[in-house]
Amino acid sequence: MKNSYSADVKRLKAELESADAIIIGAGAGLSTSAGFVYSGERFEKWFSDFSQKYGFKDMYSGGFYPYPSKEEFWAYWARYIYINRYLDAPKPVYNELFELVKDKDYFVLTTNVDHCFQKAGFDKKRLFYTQGDYGLFQSINPQIRKTYDNKDWVMKAMEEQGFVADSECS
Repeated sequence: MKNSYSADVKRLKAELESADAIIIGAGAGLSTSAGFVYSGERFEKWFSDFSQKYGFKDMYSGGFYPYPSKEEFWAYWARYIYINRYLDAPKPVYNELFELVKDKDYFVLTTNVDHCFQKAGFDKKRLFYTQGDYGLFQSINPQIRKTYDNKDWVMKAMEEQGFVADSECS
């Protein structure tokens, strides 16, 4: 098995080196491999109060919880956005991928909304986020066809909840 894996890695490296252009398709698994997991220790660190109060055990479930107030709803989402958009991924998966393709003609098609590609150095003009970006808000009015950077709002919401948000976050 190890020999097969090693041969596959060598073949992939050779293909990357000889390719004229590269298209990268990425979904949640890439961010998970970079350490953006939605349960366990990371969830407990940031959402133990919500878990104790409402009983859900992962971030995904918390995103759909019918909170009793808009304040709690947005408190949850401010934290969620902060840790999944403004904090760096725990592992350098995206940086390592960028190193493999940075001198190539590449394009990324992704369902990920965590901004990890741009934080790793990928050119924004070579990215297509099919599901948006956690760092942007948009109006519920479909006639308003623009987005709004939410970083200042997220940082203020984190401070209001007693967290010292790192204003130097990406």
